[in-house]
Amino acid sequence: MLSVKQATEVPNSTFQLAIPYTGQDSLKGLKISEEQLALFKAETKEGSVARIPAEFGSYLLLGTKPGRIREFVANATRSAASGSPLVFDLGDDASPFEIAEAALLAGKTKTSYKSSNGNQDIEVVVITPAENQEQISAAEVIAEEVLAAREVINMPANDLFPQALAEIASARAAGLPLEVEVWDEEKLTEEKCGGILGVGQGSERPPRLVKISYRGGGKHIGFAGKGITFDTGGLSLKPAESMVGMKYDMAGAASVLAATVAIAKLGLKVDITCVLCVAENMPSGKATRPGDVVKIRNGKTVEVLNTDAEGRLVLADGLSVLSEMAPDHIIDVATLTGAATIALGKRYSGLMGHGDAIQGVQKAAEDVGELVWHMPLPEEIRSTLDSDLADLANVKIGNRAGGMLVGGWFLKEFVPEGSSWAHIDIASAANNDGAPYSIYPAGATGVIIRTLVQFARNQASGE
Repeated sequence: MLSVKQATEVPNSTFQLAIPYTGQDSLKGLKISEEQLALFKAETKEGSVARIPAEFGSYLLLGTKPGRIREFVANATRSAASGSPLVFDLGDDASPFEIAEAALLAGKTKTSYKSSNGNQDIEVVVITPAENQEQISAAEVIAEEVLAAREVINMPANDLFPQALAEIASARAAGLPLEVEVWDEEKLTEEKCGGILGVGQGSERPPRLVKISYRGGGKHIGFAGKGITFDTGGLSLKPAESMVGMKYDMAGAASVLAATVAIAKLGLKVDITCVLCVAENMPSGKATRPGDVVKIRNGKTVEVLNTDAEGRLVLADGLSVLSEMAPDHIIDVATLTGAATIALGKRYSGLMGHGDAIQGVQKAAEDVGELVWHMPLPEEIRSTLDSDLADLANVKIGNRAGGMLVGGWFLKEFVPEGSSWAHIDIASAANNDGAPYSIYPAGATGVIIRTLVQFARNQASGE
């Protein structure tokens, strides 16, 4: 278990002192000789670790690039030994918020599916004036929700299905100034959410829409999250290797849920309406067929040519619900397209849309050190969604060009023209199937949650 506390001086007991090592000049005032640096193989390469004995315990020298405080703190936390406090005494070089957040988010995600998690028992101590405790407390709030989201995203689909995700959302909101509505299949029919119903009708576990409201006063922000608890591709069945990992297809819903709960806990002066669009995409005798037409809540009809392009269908209903409320900004988050990974690799999220939300998301992401890349929505893309039968198709069969942009254009049809809207495709970064990096562990990363919270903080402060 990892905990963070504030202190004004180093502990009296044995401790580990984390030092960002960028060369000899970074060690001024420390009792570390050149011989020790050579003996313990200290390097300036980012991520390298040298543990050097000291009278108080040990120096933990981490090779670090200048300005990359979160990476330094995360690497130090992962490299620390259990049993003695890990101390950060960085003065004005880093905010206590950054240090606490990075330390809390760097470790393995806990799981109830292993008999032993192997998590480290570490106390992190941030040396900073007492008045900075509020920063550490805020970091703890946000980190708690990111960690909770990671754990949920990692859950297997036999335990996490639409109703189960709705129950988790209700449980996370309990005791907070949040109102929760859960629309079951009957309510979804009444509310004319044909996209969610069409995707979910092939499963024995019916779909849900979860609507969460927070009224803190101020700008009204709408969040929508794709919540496909498992994606087989439906009747457009995925190959076996592509189906592995499809439990992560509800990461968008988990992300907007976590951000909303954190915003409520922080008491930010904004209004939030959060919509989780939840379904399980399964093949069966009841499943939507390629060529079927579904009607979205806003009245537009969609010819479903590929049932594996289902995320945009559920989000179409969610965006329609939000658009009716005319919020100041709308942000949707989704593991929408494999094309995002082809275009952006494994660490960037694609950002599309129009209006002030684009610049707002970019600034928020920069503030918290998350990676987004603004992608265009070229006019010529729209024609790929033309249908002779319905208002639009969900894909153009055989077209492999600009797949991420096609998804963005589809969603654009369900927000008002000229509105402030940002679509964030997190398919690249939602799951880390490699070694830990920065503050992200293996498995679910919880990417974009901190950006959404920072977006709300900026809106509350007028930035």
